[in-house]
Amino acid sequence: MRRALWTSVMPPLMRTCHQTSWSPGVSPWRVITVTATGFRPHSSSAKVRSYIHYLKRKIKPAPTPPYSHVCQVGDPVLRGRAAAVEPGAVLGAEVQEVIRKLVTVMRRLESVGLSAPQIGVPLRILALEFPERMLQDVSPAGQHARALAPVPLRIFVNPQLRVLDARTAAFMEACESIAGFSACVPRYLSVEVSGLNEKAEPVTWQVSGWPARILQHELDHLDGVLYIDRMDSRTFTNVHWAEHND
Repeated sequence: MRRALWTSVMPPLMRTCHQTSWSPGVSPWRVITVTATGFRPHSSSAKVRSYIHYLKRKIKPAPTPPYSHVCQVGDPVLRGRAAAVEPGAVLGAEVQEVIRKLVTVMRRLESVGLSAPQIGVPLRILALEFPERMLQDVSPAGQHARALAPVPLRIFVNPQLRVLDARTAAFMEACESIAGFSACVPRYLSVEVSGLNEKAEPVTWQVSGWPARILQHELDHLDGVLYIDRMDSRTFTNVHWAEHND
């Protein structure tokens, strides 16, 4: 989720394969296969970009997950159900690298939450953090209205959600995987999450207000759900719309 305070019938261009669990020895980020056929760029700019991209990849190979960037909407990894991690694998090098990269990317982008599918890894891992310094950008009235509260770094592996207060509140949300847009999204007021932390220890967290919203947003990513699936579509906004009128 961004720091901001926040199918239809498709041509057969892709097929996706999903695994339901993962353990060491099985590459966890090779479960998505995309095959495009019959695509032909029609603009000269597309052709130029394709050639430049070809030259770039001749010099430097394409990155592999876990990425140092965030996958954008349209990437199949964002629409599949992420695989559970075997508890015995949490302390392994592969999962620890995913966690490390997840936190690194989240902090570099000044996000308040990020999930493993967003860096190309279809595993049930998420991170969230809302530092005290971020509250300085919000007025006291805004903090009260949104029930903002700082949250230290938290990692959840195989998180499970339980709703504690089924009432909802709607506020604007944004997402690093839908860059440049935001919309009003309803979320439960209070939830509980249980799972494992980065040390493979069982943890449970009951939370309300804005941290609960962040958590629900990131949990959705693990099930292939984006905020645009829950939003009030009339509020869907390009955050740079005013700049186009200048």
